[in-house]
Amino acid sequence: MSRLTQQSGGDNRYILVAKLDNARNLHSILKAVHFKELSKRFEVAKEITNNLIDYKLFYHGQSATCFVSSNGLKFTVEDAKCVQANAFVQSGIFQEYTFKEESATFRISLNVLLECLNIFGSSKDTATFTALKMCYAGYGYPLILMLEEGGVLTDCSIQTQEPDETLDFDFSSAEVLNKIIMKSECLKEAFNELDMTSEVLQILMSPDNPYLRLSTFGHAGSTHSDFPKESDMVESFECQQTQTNRYKISLLKPSTKALQLSSKISIRMDNRGFLSLQYMIINEDGQVCFVEYLVCT
Repeated sequence: MSRLTQQSGGDNRYILVAKLDNARNLHSILKAVHFKELSKRFEVAKEITNNLIDYKLFYHGQSATCFVSSNGLKFTVEDAKCVQANAFVQSGIFQEYTFKEESATFRISLNVLLECLNIFGSSKDTATFTALKMCYAGYGYPLILMLEEGGVLTDCSIQTQEPDETLDFDFSSAEVLNKIIMKSECLKEAFNELDMTSEVLQILMSPDNPYLRLSTFGHAGSTHSDFPKESDMVESFECQQTQTNRYKISLLKPSTKALQLSSKISIRMDNRGFLSLQYMIINEDGQVCFVEYLVCT
């Protein structure tokens, strides 16, 4: 355990203090809901004093709304008012998690947050970890990230803003007609075979054969991938009626980041045809996190 995640001096002024021995665990889950890359590097004012690097960040880029509770953090990202991605980071993921209020909400640049979490770069050495201490003092205050790797300390202060009102997809489990839980492995292969020149992905879910079918309609014609409910890859199959809906591939493409990281996926459709994709992601420490994408037709 690093000395950064052990120290607690001055923490009383914060309503949130979260400590993590491996910052990659948080970086990976947030990367899964990152729609847009930076078009340019953000500007940095850097001052180095006694191995402490102080970064002041000025580029905001794509934003996320962070909901804080005693149960953990939820980061929500939206695009075109048609898709919403939620990354759930449970309090148990952290080595220490302290939150003194009932709830807190703020908006933050997801681009900058990811850059800070990866400030030391992506090390291929699995024995080398970046320790993280994250602090927040409440409304109007910045999110403070303190990171340590190899004895070098980095202090990042990221401006927070008034949160935007997030979309309410009103996706209720009670209104779900069809639900399939399957291993992500086979779906990864299917997505690689689909014709991405198609503008839409058609999803058919049915209590009868072919059960689950993914179809695209591109320049080379139509392609289909079928998944029988008896497959070893399908863990649960609950379908009340046949549904066939089309979704823009441009809206679904960002979810492939979560798919590549996940071990299982839950595919659900409600009575309006709204689509929920829930991904179970196991981090480097064997802990479970969840990412959800909600997409309208």
